[in-house]
Amino acid sequence: MTSSTDPAREESRPVRAEDAFDVTALATWLDRGPISEVRQFPGGASNLTYLLRMASGPELILRRPPRGTKAKGAHDMGREYRLQAGLAPYFAKVAPMVAYADESQSPLGAEFYVMERVDGVIPRKEFGFPVSEQQASDLCRAYLDTLVDLHALDVAAIPVLTELAKGEGYVERQMTGWVRRFEAARTDDTGDWSDVIGWLQAHQPADVAQCLVHNDYRFDNMVLDSADPTRIVALLDWELATVGDPLMELGNCLTYWVQPDDDEFLLALRRQPTTTPGMWTRAQLVETYLERTGYDPTPQALLFYEVFGQFRLAVIAQQIYYRYFHGQTTNEAHAGFGAAVSYLESRSRRMLDEAKP
Repeated sequence: MTSSTDPAREESRPVRAEDAFDVTALATWLDRGPISEVRQFPGGASNLTYLLRMASGPELILRRPPRGTKAKGAHDMGREYRLQAGLAPYFAKVAPMVAYADESQSPLGAEFYVMERVDGVIPRKEFGFPVSEQQASDLCRAYLDTLVDLHALDVAAIPVLTELAKGEGYVERQMTGWVRRFEAARTDDTGDWSDVIGWLQAHQPADVAQCLVHNDYRFDNMVLDSADPTRIVALLDWELATVGDPLMELGNCLTYWVQPDDDEFLLALRRQPTTTPGMWTRAQLVETYLERTGYDPTPQALLFYEVFGQFRLAVIAQQIYYRYFHGQTTNEAHAGFGAAVSYLESRSRRMLDEAKP
């Protein structure tokens, strides 16, 4: 496969007025020469991502938090920068870091970090370029291989990971933390969720391991080789990465993995090209991952991981919708996030009902 256009150039758009900043001040701070153009990527519902076209030298990517109220501990640009910089010697699929600024030194009025743009293509809702059924299947294999490699890193041998490790109790900490975030982001139209949350709290499995988890492991956070779409050259968006339970990450992956026989609403929520002919099903993904790693969770534990993934995604969507609901952003793309939260509530409840004897 070859691509005659650069998806980063095609997908980036003029910067929204509410997300603009002083480009000259940024260029002075970076000290890499003039910035010829700044464009914004339309994704970034959590953090804002910009393309910096330089007068000379490689193009850069800037990431910063959104304006408005945010969850405590979220959008930590310094943490994301330090993690990638510290991980680079041990894991090749990390973009080169350039610079970080905290709020006290930032020319943007908010913390941010800058990295070099990795050449390649990023698959979105659709690939946007020809992919055969065999290539789609091979890409799923590469997706799984990279996930297994990530989970196999020796946490004790990587200083930046030992700093993140909190020991056993990851599942419990995740439950407590995401319930707290959910309650803090409620709006007048938020659903009940009490039965789903109650089931999750009552059925928490013990941690199976402590490893590096990316926690937002999706195709649209990957850069593929332009000449070979089955080769992953970089993994992006490390905001939520930490040391934790790998099967919790597997559940999160399943939440984003929409397949052709899913219902109409879920198909509309799809953000990855997982309905493309040749792509694996969720069942294939789980079976292959467990074969490769040797983990052997019970059916109830597998249900927990998948339902928790639904709840976690709902909290993320609710946090974004909270900002829109309270007028902290005018981005109309966020208007439908409330409906997505409601759908995930009913889908989680349906999954639990279907699992009853």
